[in-house]
Amino acid sequence: MSRSILQKSIAATLGVAIVSTGLFVSISSHAQSGTPGTTTTTPTTSPTTPVKKPSDSMSKPSGSMSKPSTTPKTAKTIVDLAAKSKSFTTLVSALKAADLVETLSGEGPYTVFAPTNAAFAKLGKAKLKELLKPENKEQLKKILTYHVVAGTNTSKMLKSGKVQTVEGSSITIKIRGKQVMINNAKVILADVKASNGVIHAIDTVIMPPAN
Repeated sequence: MSRSILQKSIAATLGVAIVSTGLFVSISSHAQSGTPGTTTTTPTTSPTTPVKKPSDSMSKPSGSMSKPSTTPKTAKTIVDLAAKSKSFTTLVSALKAADLVETLSGEGPYTVFAPTNAAFAKLGKAKLKELLKPENKEQLKKILTYHVVAGTNTSKMLKSGKVQTVEGSSITIKIRGKQVMINNAKVILADVKASNGVIHAIDTVIMPPAN
């Protein structure tokens, strides 16, 4: 391999790593400050908190992150990215307790509406502790898979209406101006792209309908 080709390969790999780190610094900063970030691609007609998404310069350094099927092997899966963010530590613990790490590290692709730590905190310490117990594994799995939709659905692809989840029940998506709601949860950061799908951070844990 020539020196020129090798240099380009190294630069591309470093570019992807910088992007992955940059995206999750954005999530952590938002979760701590509660302030809006970058702009959204959805037209504005609502005064509510806008959906934020990474800037074009961060999300597409070379076009390699726009399509999971062509993402370099050095790119991270949904679980990898969540594990690197301080905003998703509770989610990662829940995925481990429900034995879903391997599933969401698989080929997919998946769209995950990922509750932040603050979202899980709304459940209360007692409720969360109860859900993480081994005897409640199936209930926890049902809740977590209710946050997952098959396919890669970026913010530009989301439309108002009902969408079936991996759990089997449907979620209701409502788009009003810049605001995107998933049931009663608000999307606070959109389009965090992984090698096997995309993450949209939400501010509330959504619950599947009771049988």
